[in-house]
Amino acid sequence: MTATSAEDHAAHIERMLRPALARAVAESVPLASALGRVTIDDVRSAVDLPLFRNSQMDGFAVRADDLAAVPATLRVVGEAPAGHPATGTLQPGTALRIMTGAPVPAEADAVVPVEDTDRRFGADGSTAEGTVTISRSPTAGDFVRDRGSDLRRGDLIVPAGVVLAPRHLAALAAAGHRDVPVRRRLRVAVITTGAELVETEPGTAPGAGQIYDSNSIALATAVAEAGATVSVVARSDDRAEMFRRVLDEAVAVSDLVITSGGISHGAYEVVRDVLEPLGASVCHVAMQPGGPQATAVVDGVPVVCFPGNPVSTQVSFVVFLRNPVRTAAGLTPIPARTRALAHPLASVGGKRQFLRGTRLAGGAVEQVAGAGSHLVAAMARSDVLIDIPAETTYLAAGADVAVWAL
Repeated sequence: MTATSAEDHAAHIERMLRPALARAVAESVPLASALGRVTIDDVRSAVDLPLFRNSQMDGFAVRADDLAAVPATLRVVGEAPAGHPATGTLQPGTALRIMTGAPVPAEADAVVPVEDTDRRFGADGSTAEGTVTISRSPTAGDFVRDRGSDLRRGDLIVPAGVVLAPRHLAALAAAGHRDVPVRRRLRVAVITTGAELVETEPGTAPGAGQIYDSNSIALATAVAEAGATVSVVARSDDRAEMFRRVLDEAVAVSDLVITSGGISHGAYEVVRDVLEPLGASVCHVAMQPGGPQATAVVDGVPVVCFPGNPVSTQVSFVVFLRNPVRTAAGLTPIPARTRALAHPLASVGGKRQFLRGTRLAGGAVEQVAGAGSHLVAAMARSDVLIDIPAETTYLAAGADVAVWAL
C-alpha cells in the first residue's frame, strides 16, 4: 500500500469537514452558559450606562455653589440609599445624604464624600435630618457618574470574534443582555473500540488481557478544549453489530464522529469491517505515531478514525482535527512554531515523526523518552510535539525544528 503524506490526509479531512463546519453558524445562549464561547456578531448596548446619574461615593449630594466658601454647614433634608431615589427638590443651602450607586437629584451637581464632612444628626437621632458641615469645596461633577458616561445606546460592547471572558459577560449583563449570539459549537461524538478496554471507575479492575480505556477521556477532553461539545462518549467491543449500533446512535446526534482503534490490517478490526462497505477510505499515512487512518461519511456525518494506541490517538487529533475544530468554534488555530533543538536528534527516514518533547527555560526543545506509541507517561511529561520531516534522519543541536504545542 502506498503511504499517504500527513499533509495530504489533513487536506482530505478538511475537505470532508467543510459541510459540517458550514453548519456551525450561530445560536443564542444565556450569559451563564457563554463563558469561553465566541461572539458571531457585534453586540451593542440597548441602553445608556450608567442608566441614570448616580453617586460614586457614600456622602452628600450638594449644589457646588453652596460651598464656594468652606467650612460651610448645610441642612440635611433626607437620604437616598441605592435603589431608593429620594423624593422632593434639593433647595439651595441643603444637602442629601446619599449612598454609592443611588440616583443623584437633578438639582445637585456634586457629591461630597463622607470623609470630608462632620455630621450632626436630628434631635431624634434621625440620619435623614440634622446638619452637615463640609470642609472641602467641591467642583461641579465631583463623584457624580453621568448617564451614558460608560456606554451610549447603540455603542459596541463586544465585537464579533471575541472569546467571551467574565469581564465581557459582566458588561453584557450590566447592559441588560440575557443572551448573547455565539458561534454554534460542533457536536462531536467519541467512540473507542476494543474488547480489551475497561472503564477507569472505582472498583473496576482489568481482567486478563484487558487495559484501562484512556482514549475516551483523551479525545473527549481534547474535543472540549478545542471548543466543541462532546455529544456522546461510547465504547464498543469487537462485534460489528455492537459497533454499528453505537455508531448509529452517535451519528444521530452529532456533526462529527471520532473513533479510535479497529482500522489496522489484523483480525477483529471492527471499525474497518463496518465502514469499508459504506465507502470508507482506509489508508496508511507516512507518519509515526499514527500511521493507520480512515475516514467515512455515514448518513451525511463525517467519521474520522484514528489508530487505537493511546499516543497515536492523541497525536492524530493534534495533527488532523484540533485546528479544524477550533476554527469551527471561532477560536484561533494553533500553528507550529520554530524552536531550536537542545540536543542532537536522530529520526527514522521515510516517515514524518512527531516526537514528544518539552520546552526548556531558554526556549529550546528536547525529546522526551522514545517514539513508542504506548508511552502515555512520556506524553504526559511533554508539552510539545517535535515535527521532523520524512526526509530528515539527523539534526544537530541548535537546528531549528517545527513544534506543536500540546
